[in-house]
Amino acid sequence: MSFLYPQVVTVKSLQAYTGKESDFPVFNGSNPLSIEFDVQSDFEPFLTVIFRFCDKNWIPTKNIFLLNQGGYSGYDLDYYTLPATVKDARYHVKGTFPDVDGYVAFPFSGKWRFYITDSQDTTKIYEQGKFFVVVNEVKLNTNIKNELLEDETFFPTDLAKVFNITSEFFLPDEFFPNFVDELEIIENHKIEYPIIIDRNFNTNRRQFYWNGNRKFSFTARDIRPGNEYRQTDIRDFNKFGPRETKAQFDGLEYSRFYKQAHADLNGGSVLANFKNDYSEYLDVTFSIKPPNTGTNKIFLIGAFNNWQVLPEYEMTDDYGVFKKTISLKRGIYDYQYVTADVINDRIKNIDWYALEGNSYETINEYYLFLYYKDPNYGGYDRIIGYNKILSRTKWKN
Repeated sequence: MSFLYPQVVTVKSLQAYTGKESDFPVFNGSNPLSIEFDVQSDFEPFLTVIFRFCDKNWIPTKNIFLLNQGGYSGYDLDYYTLPATVKDARYHVKGTFPDVDGYVAFPFSGKWRFYITDSQDTTKIYEQGKFFVVVNEVKLNTNIKNELLEDETFFPTDLAKVFNITSEFFLPDEFFPNFVDELEIIENHKIEYPIIIDRNFNTNRRQFYWNGNRKFSFTARDIRPGNEYRQTDIRDFNKFGPRETKAQFDGLEYSRFYKQAHADLNGGSVLANFKNDYSEYLDVTFSIKPPNTGTNKIFLIGAFNNWQVLPEYEMTDDYGVFKKTISLKRGIYDYQYVTADVINDRIKNIDWYALEGNSYETINEYYLFLYYKDPNYGGYDRIIGYNKILSRTKWKN
């Protein structure tokens, strides 16, 4: 009878991945898409995951031919009760898709959204996420090399260091050259800040080439490598026992502009096993003392907020030490600090490197997606080529 009574449902610690839980969510058929999260509610909720195909700008389609009727609702979710020691959530929910019962399918190659909704009222959305579906029909030959930006002067000079990423391909006969659209590059998990190379806009830094037949290339020669991400590991109950704790055991952090960091998860996270008695939530305080306290604001960004620079993650200036406390489930999280301006209540001039540095030694993952304006089904943005590359060889342990 509990379903007759309305309740407040809060979704926490949402993860979407293919393969390892720290992986970027690209579904190519080899590994299912896993979606899992915690739920705070009075009693076990009835949830459905709704999937929507999108255009290249993440806008869900209204095209009736692309609505995936009969294959967009995920009902087959597993529910687990969390240990009594976990105070800020009561249930853990997990689903893998496409599901064995055939309720969910991903028939179109491109961008997709998912929505965690109430089963009785799917307009009630508790949380949402994004992922890619790729059918790799065009082989991308991609190379990456170190370069220096020479069209302007940079200080410090390390800011001139960039990666040149060039992707070449021959278009198969079944595709029309004029419908080749653009190449999108995602660095690590920064899905909200893509690098776009548009065939219609050639510049010194972003270049498109077509030989008039079937040979194409896209080049981005302004991709700064940055640094390895900072990382907080709050899994150890003996080191991080109290509810209120610090992101780093030593407390205060500083600029890393001239300091190369250790290997990271390339923007991902690894959470404590939900069955563990210590898979609880902590109030974690991040603190950094920048070298100069200017007019720029500092924001906390990481795997815990999908790498988005958000107003609610602006840090508070406490006599030159910038602080932010957030609720996190025990685990490992990649993160960093960025500076930005707030102009007319909008975040602008985001600087990813001022506090973190910029080095060729950084190991980044780059995901490349080739878009094609497919005229079928009334027209849609179709991914016909996909490639994943590393900026350099992974360090050995």
